[in-house]
Amino acid sequence: MWKSIIYKEKELTVHRAVSAPVFNDKTVLVNSTWDYVDLWLRRRRNKEAIFFWNQARSFFEATKTLNKSAAPLTAYYCFLNATKAYLLSLGVQFSDQHGVSGERASQKTSLEKEVVKFKTSGVLPALSRQLDDAVVNTEYTLKNIFFNLPMIHRAYDLSYKTEKEMFIPLSHPRIMTDDKKPSEACFFANINARYKSLLKYLPKGYEISFNNGESHTIRKKKRFKWDSLHEEESISRFHNYHKGLRKSIYCISGERDYWYIKIKNKKTIERKSLALIFAAMHRLSELARYEPNNLSKHFDTQHNWLISEFIETAPQQFLAEISSEITGQVFLSPGRKNIF
Repeated sequence: MWKSIIYKEKELTVHRAVSAPVFNDKTVLVNSTWDYVDLWLRRRRNKEAIFFWNQARSFFEATKTLNKSAAPLTAYYCFLNATKAYLLSLGVQFSDQHGVSGERASQKTSLEKEVVKFKTSGVLPALSRQLDDAVVNTEYTLKNIFFNLPMIHRAYDLSYKTEKEMFIPLSHPRIMTDDKKPSEACFFANINARYKSLLKYLPKGYEISFNNGESHTIRKKKRFKWDSLHEEESISRFHNYHKGLRKSIYCISGERDYWYIKIKNKKTIERKSLALIFAAMHRLSELARYEPNNLSKHFDTQHNWLISEFIETAPQQFLAEISSEITGQVFLSPGRKNIF
């Protein structure tokens, strides 16, 4: 019989942070994540990171005052400076290049014709390395990037109704051990039965463990050693296991974290949301700055709601994730104000 691992009086589960999650910390209830991270950096006397963090905050506030044809420009510089603050907090060296560029494949107004190129030098590649993403010269269409972002997956599905869903919602994600082999642990999560037709597209390394008719329980085949008498060593092993989990398990941050597993198909991009959001907003910022008329044309197409939802939701999602990467903690609102 499998049972959940309880670590520091909490059920062990997936964490919003990818690079260095702190599993023994309680969720931080804050009115302003901006203020918390600023103070966190000040305690570490990282003046350069503080500068970029507060500049990112100014761009974030400016973004909220702009219409959607101008907002991508300030939103991108918010992401750029927040990422620099993150890298500087780690002492990571990086070049001043952005590490991403874009172009239009034709004059047709289509997300399929907006090309985003990932480079191997600059801020985005440095971020990708910390997230354990591949750092190679490659390119994607803006449409494909949007397809791979869980925060706008519903808007994508409604904009392109003929395509299969990319994400399956998970409930009760947890880490469990088997009574028969208590030294072995692995990841489990539940999936509602209405998504059963998508289960055949689960990423490699996952399997169905149990089906009660109303829901399916999936688990990751790979296991790691858990020793309840040596928890710190076990948590160290879980850190490595967790990095593997987060290659296919994605998060939407809101009043709580909502978890999804990304299915495997020809359009799957094996990159974390932070990098994809960064790159997509860079392309939109190029359009806002150099081709505003072409950006405006996107709002007269079938995908206008999709692009609008991305511009609206990306700043909060990006800041929720980058804040967790900087501190290793998870932030939620106590219910009084927006935490950003």
